[in-house]
Amino acid sequence: MLGVIAAAALGYLFGSVPFGLVIARAAGLGDIRKIGSGNIGATNVLRTGRKDLALATLALDAGKGAIAVGVAHLFDWRPEVAGAAAFLGHCFPVWLGFKGGKGVATFLGTLIAIWFWAGLAACAAWLAVAAATRYSSLSALVAAAGSPLIMFAMGRPAAAAAALAMTVVIFIRHRANIDRLINGVEPKIGAGKAPA
Repeated sequence: MLGVIAAAALGYLFGSVPFGLVIARAAGLGDIRKIGSGNIGATNVLRTGRKDLALATLALDAGKGAIAVGVAHLFDWRPEVAGAAAFLGHCFPVWLGFKGGKGVATFLGTLIAIWFWAGLAACAAWLAVAAATRYSSLSALVAAAGSPLIMFAMGRPAAAAAALAMTVVIFIRHRANIDRLINGVEPKIGAGKAPA
């Protein structure tokens, strides 16, 4: 039980670091929450026109999930708990009044660290859908939806349960995007502005 608590606390603290916000401010772009969708993730950072900053945000947001899982492995804690907690820390960071990002990059980083091939499959799904449709939100939803099934098929039930929980949160946080996709008004990757 102590290991579960430690994994959850560690993961949440790692995940709650708002790298998109920090990077944008350090680059002199101000508060990233005041442009585009208002989110703190890489897709919204990309709307500033700075691909380098968006890539850095993507890498760091994915990395904090992977690092949480890695540290949990090191101490023989529950890595799936640490990864899920990092994801929740990104989505609901205490430092920002529990108003964070949608968690996709942290989700993918967590999957890669928990089970590399499942994470790689999710990333491939994201890239394939993004290349075909240029919808970041649809890419995220497809990648997330398949991940619990892949984990379960690979004989990782605990990881599959964690992936399923994160997938549910991703779908909830993409409710507005789903509505816009259905109505054909969802902005595509590279659009200068986007609704929340």
